[in-house]
Formats: sequence, structure tokens, C-alpha cells
Amino acid sequence: MTMKRSSGILMPVSSLPSPYGIGTFGKAAYDFADFLHAANQRYWQLLPLGPTSYGDSPYQSFSAYAGNPYFIDLDLLVKDGLLLQQEIDAVDWGSEGRYVDYGRIYQGRFAVLHQAKERGWQRDAAAVEAFVAENAGWLPDYALFMACKRHFGMKAWTEWDDEAIRLRKDPKVLEAYREKLREDVEFFTYLQFLFYRQWQQLRDYIHQLGIGIIGDLPIYVAMDSADVWAQPENFQLDERNVPTEVSGVPPDYFNENGQLWGNPLYRWDVMERDGFGWWIRRIDGAAKLYDVIRIDHFRGLESYWAVPYGSTTAKNGRWVKGPGIRLVRALQGWFPQLELIAEDLGYPTPEVQQMLTDSGLPGMKVLEFAFDSRDASVYLPHAYQENCICYTGTHDNSPLQLWRQEAEAEDVAMAVRYLGLHEAEGFHWGIIRGGMSSVARLFVAQIQDYLGLGAGNRINTPGTDSGNWQWRLLPGELTEELAEKIGSMTVLYGRK
Repeated sequence: MTMKRSSGILMPVSSLPSPYGIGTFGKAAYDFADFLHAANQRYWQLLPLGPTSYGDSPYQSFSAYAGNPYFIDLDLLVKDGLLLQQEIDAVDWGSEGRYVDYGRIYQGRFAVLHQAKERGWQRDAAAVEAFVAENAGWLPDYALFMACKRHFGMKAWTEWDDEAIRLRKDPKVLEAYREKLREDVEFFTYLQFLFYRQWQQLRDYIHQLGIGIIGDLPIYVAMDSADVWAQPENFQLDERNVPTEVSGVPPDYFNENGQLWGNPLYRWDVMERDGFGWWIRRIDGAAKLYDVIRIDHFRGLESYWAVPYGSTTAKNGRWVKGPGIRLVRALQGWFPQLELIAEDLGYPTPEVQQMLTDSGLPGMKVLEFAFDSRDASVYLPHAYQENCICYTGTHDNSPLQLWRQEAEAEDVAMAVRYLGLHEAEGFHWGIIRGGMSSVARLFVAQIQDYLGLGAGNRINTPGTDSGNWQWRLLPGELTEELAEKIGSMTVLYGRK
């Protein structure tokens, strides 16, 4: 890994403040980039940027390539002549600043964006045509997929009433629907044009500040996605395109039923025949968004937990061998300049550890997992090797102040004793100091940890179906004083 000793902050785009209910690529994003720069941070880590479906999880997206239309900034569309301010103000975006109301956003956002499309489709025709040509491998299928979802009442594609379009075996049927739903096909095409244009402008600005972007690549794609609908041959489906087995993780200390994710599993034999072309195209798409890519559930490349379709828990699954180092080597061969991070959390087997060693990729160390008073932990900073990424916690963990309340008293005492924490310093600052001062090449903390936020400020609680992906930063919470304090610690521990 060529990454220099540095640090970054985990902050989802959806969590940025804005007057329209959810974070966007607008002013608050530029302000956050400025904050990172002032705090001597080198990286902004994001959650996946794809369009979300039922449950609002960015890890269950309608597409592995498309961007979330919610992130298109409305104020920038006004400046671009695509919207009028009164059109935005006519929508009730709500007054809740701390949490996203996805139902309200869904009701209001697309109507406003339709008005932008009506003004811009002809005006931007040449640029849109070039954008479509550049993204011909996925965009036409995605736009038709979304148009059909609307046509069929937003049902999952497996429940569409017309079997001909559901199974998409006749090209004439595809063209007939493309013409029948032309207005919506154009609409979803134009939304992607706007998303990528605004994102590229923001990314250029972030790069000008010397900051890189870390993005997450979920190991699996959603069943209800254009990816599975358009290329079912790459997934473990039967002749009716129904999954035979689905993804999950086995029972463990934390969950006696395991976790039933439900994503379709890959047909690795099919993917490997052309040298993992599907994965190469997917990484190429992600590289248009991010500078560093974190591969989620890295251990699933070595062996994955396959659960019979229709199961209500993950208990009855089985381990099946994946492509392992062969896939990793193929990706490294195609993208030698791209930085990759392996999300290797949990209890990796010797085979997974060997795959990580052979790949040379940095794994992850989470401080909230380090202070188990019953057991010596590989997550304790003194056990680190340089080629790793240290996190206070991930988006699936509690902020540090909430962890302090939830953890066993003996574990908290262990953290206090190990790091020499004292109340005058602040508990969360002491944990951050432990990560900053470690030998890990990169240190990342959630923004909630720098703010010292506790209960009510989680991004996600795994295994729960509601209340997730909603947390937002409030205007004014990021101060010059906080940036200076973070920046000073960053300099002190050689991460500037």
C-alpha cells in the first residue's frame, strides 16, 4: 500500500446538514471538505453512494453503478437554471434537523427533480448523449429498470406482472417497454447525469484541497437491482430467476441466529470464465467515485455462508469456497494504482488471514473491539503492524460515548487503564488519541466521536429494521475550534 501515514473522518453524505431533509453535494459538502482541510485530515470516508430502496440502507441499492438522486443538490440546480427557488420552497421538507425523514423526502424530491428534467433534457442533450455513451454498460439497463419499477408500482422486479419483461428474454419486449416508458427512462437517465456532474465538481474541489475519498464496496448487490435483473446468469438463480441460496453470516457470540442478509450469491464459476469481467467493470465504476475502495466482508471472497432460499434465519447455512486470491489478483492486475482496503472484521480463519497476507491489502482494526477484559485482542494498538487501518468504530458501531455506556464495565476499565484515560481529557478524546498515536498507516474516526455524541447518534444498528441511516449533523456543530483541536493532534502524531 502506498498510502502515507494519515488520518480521515467517516461522514456519510446523507448526514450532512441541508435545508431540504438530507445531505447533498451542495454547500455543506464543500464546507465539510474545508473542515477536513483545516483539521489536517487526508481522507473523507463515505458510505456507498447508490440509490437506496426499502429500508434506506446504502448497502441494498438498486444499482452497483448509479448514484442516489437524493444527493443532487437543489440549490445548485437553481444556480444552473434548472429550478426556481419557489418550486423548492413549495415543498414541505420538514423541520427535523437531526434525522432524515425518508418518507417525506421520497414524496417531495422526485417531483422537484422532474421539473429540473423538463428544463434540462433538451438544453443538455449533447452532454447527456455523451454521458450515456460513456456509461453504456449499465445506464440504459438501470434507467429502464427504474422506469419499469414505477410502472409496476415500485414492486421488486421479481414481482412484476409481465413475465416477458421480468425475465427479459426477448429484446423486442425490452424495446417496447423502453418506448412505452420513454418519459421515465429519460428522467432516470437525466438524474444520473445530474448526480455525476455534481459529484465530479465536488470531487475536484476535494482533490484540490489534497484530500482523498474512501468509498465502500458492498460485497453483494441487492436482489431487487438492475444488476441482477439485467445479468441473472451471474447469480445463483433457478430458471425462474428465483434464488437457490442467499447470503448471510452464521450464528456467533453476538447473534444466535446469525444474520440473514438475503442477497443473491454469485456464480463464481461463470464469473471466472472471462477473468472476472463483471467485477472488473464494477471496480472500474467505483473508481469513478472514489480514490480508495474498502471491500466490505472481505472474508466472503475466501468462503461465504450460503443459506437456503426461504429460510427465516441464517442458522441452516453452509460454508462454500469462493474465488479467494484469484479474484484479488485479477483486480490488482487491472487496477495497480487503486488503493484497496480489506474489511476483515470478525474471526478470520487461517485461510482468510493467508489471503490477506498474500494480497498485501491493509486490514481493519476497530478500537471498540480492543478492550475485551477477558481476552487479549489483536485490536489493541500495541499489536498493530503498520499495514492496517485503525478505526474508533465503523458505521455499524456505537459512537464512543454510547459505547462507554453500553460496554461491560470491565471493558471500559480496561480502556481507561490501557490508554491512561482521564476525565479532564475526555473519554472520547483519549480513545481517539490511542488510535492517532498507533502505528496504523491510516486512522479514521466517525465525526460523532470528535463531537463526543452518545445515545441517539448511531448511523446503523445491525440486525434492526428501523431507525437506521437517519443521523445528521446539525448546522454549526463543526467549529473552527474543533478543527484546530483535531489538526493539532494530527500534527502531534505525524499524520498531517
